Amino acid sequence: MKIPINYTWRSLWTRRLTTILTLGGVALVVFAFAAVLMLANGLREALVETGSDNNAIVIRKGANSELSSQISRDQANIIRTHSEVVRLPDGKPFSSGELYVIINLKKKTTNDMGNISVRGISTEGIQMRPAVKVTEGRMFTFGSNEIVVGENIAARFQGCEIGQVLRFGDASWTIVGHFDAGGSAFDSEVWADVEQVMPAFGRPVFSAMTVRLTSASDFEAFKARVEQDPRTSALEVKRERQYYLEQSELMATLIRVLGMAVTAIFSIGAVFGAVITMYAAVANRTVEIGTMRALGFRRRSVLAAFLVESILLSLLGGVFGVLLASAMSFISISTTNFGSFSEIAFRFALSPSIVITSLLFAMIMGIIGGFAPAVRASRLNILASLRSA
Repeated sequence: MKIPINYTWRSLWTRRLTTILTLGGVALVVFAFAAVLMLANGLREALVETGSDNNAIVIRKGANSELSSQISRDQANIIRTHSEVVRLPDGKPFSSGELYVIINLKKKTTNDMGNISVRGISTEGIQMRPAVKVTEGRMFTFGSNEIVVGENIAARFQGCEIGQVLRFGDASWTIVGHFDAGGSAFDSEVWADVEQVMPAFGRPVFSAMTVRLTSASDFEAFKARVEQDPRTSALEVKRERQYYLEQSELMATLIRVLGMAVTAIFSIGAVFGAVITMYAAVANRTVEIGTMRALGFRRRSVLAAFLVESILLSLLGGVFGVLLASAMSFISISTTNFGSFSEIAFRFALSPSIVITSLLFAMIMGIIGGFAPAVRASRLNILASLRSA
């Protein structure tokens, strides 16, 4: 004979104070757990959204990022001739040789120096990023020392207002606009004409080259053509999305490892709270348990009832924890991306998989915390339980 589920709900309601305290403990642990996953996911999404399925990026073999890569103009011109590269209406190849360098600016809040990415870009490079929109001012004029600044940089660093002049490389640069890149990593960059940035930094070569392929399925053919040509065999081709995903892995892994370590410590406290709560429930309902056993309820039914009670308690706490964590979606943070050693801003990003994982985590805490008390309840002697009345 099974114990009805409404018995479990009534039991939780009867012990409202301990139920609320346990719910709060589990909710806080799940909140921390979900927030860590959201942080790592937000970084990953910011970088992955920077890439496009139809774009391929070419860098030097062995280079971990654009920062340490070099591509000569001759190599860039060879790459542009490949048939897999889209041709624009004027016949030009849809490709962009770009320079990626790091400069230092002071932060508004702390006055500390931070690393900022400057991307020297071409006309085609801007066309490849249709998500990038100028939100204030205008786009820089090619052939001039004008720059546009991503909104994340403008919000966090000094001297980034329109009309201000920044000094970097071997030149002075006038800010003529701010742009929004839809939450991608480009929001944390400064853009300028690549042909002006290269001489300013004494760099006669590109850092990387991005090309638009005629089709995403042409990637393997394009990759083979570039890497098998003796003139460009020192280069490596990657899908743009894959490249930016790899850039996020180191930082995202570090966030997860450190976050999980802290969460593990918190979860031990939550499990102990569930154990104490459930043991108290068993102690307060000794006569009740004896009565159920006398009425014919089997040991396994009693065990299941108390275990379900613990799981429901933890799941409710998990739901509240996830709801709390979802509010973090409106918060944006800034940190150094270890892949490029530059500042990147991103938001906490909640996903269905994080919700499911967080609730499973809460359920596991409930099972661990409720199992021992449930076993004790199922093993209570019927006569001894009834005599304690």
